Amino acid sequence: MSYRAHRLGPLVLAVLTITAGFGWGLSATLAAPAGLKGKYEELKEPSTHQPGKVKLTEFADFYCPHCHRFEAEALPILEKEFGNKLEVTMVGFPVMAGKLPTVFEMYEQAKAMGKGSEMRRALFRSIHKDRVQIFDRLIRESLIKEVGLDVAAFEAGLASGKPVRALEAGKAWGMRVNVQQTPTILLDGNIKVEAIDPENLKTVIQSILAADGKK
Repeated sequence: MSYRAHRLGPLVLAVLTITAGFGWGLSATLAAPAGLKGKYEELKEPSTHQPGKVKLTEFADFYCPHCHRFEAEALPILEKEFGNKLEVTMVGFPVMAGKLPTVFEMYEQAKAMGKGSEMRRALFRSIHKDRVQIFDRLIRESLIKEVGLDVAAFEAGLASGKPVRALEAGKAWGMRVNVQQTPTILLDGNIKVEAIDPENLKTVIQSILAADGKK
């Protein structure tokens, strides 16, 4: 089974640059540090690694079907394999044309209120299974209640402007690490993985955790 990613076109990249792809198994130019296995690229970014745990950051677009597939199929494999040794966070990186940013702002607000993972799953399901495209106040209220948050507090948070600023910060981060396709994975802040099939990700993550035991 191959995993695909949405590769950003020149126009999208240009717009993101001013304001700041899809297949499993895409390769990257590799600059592998000693001791790690699999396909990845080491970035000149600070590592966020903590012994015994790997932080997986996914740059993704809620409207991207390949991001949805990664959410539905690949993440459960990784979470089953590594359990509490894996910490997963999504960074909204909009690339699909003609879509409102509402869902990304909803995700950021839910994340600020401690329910980011629950809202992420609810938004992917709503878009790709329930075929919801417009997230008006009534639809938002239903999802807010579904993930267990207070509607009034959530809406006040949305109106504060903080989710917009968080989204812009995430987009700027993605541009800084040269995200060229969604989803793109960062492990521990400086290990970039574009070959996002679960087996490659398991190989890289296992080698990171194994390196802890050698220190």
